[in-house]
Amino acid sequence: MKLNEDLIKKLAKQYTPSSMIDMEFRGNDLSFKTDDEGNAILLFIGERTADGNVRGERYARTLKYDRDGNRIKDHWELKGKAT
Repeated sequence: MKLNEDLIKKLAKQYTPSSMIDMEFRGNDLSFKTDDEGNAILLFIGERTADGNVRGERYARTLKYDRDGNRIKDHWELKGKAT
């Protein structure tokens, strides 16, 4: 499953730093972890189970910056199944 542009835009927002955020997006349950700056870096998308975990797919985000602090790379990569 490829991430669509609307979801990528939603994940590009700043959130509470160093936290795990749960939400729903277009019928899918989302859980994502943020880094120290509030950027989403780890995403679980699928269906939430009774214990609160998301069963579906796991994505990781690569963020790279140059020496001036400008973002030069922002890429989501499918890492496999989330159970």
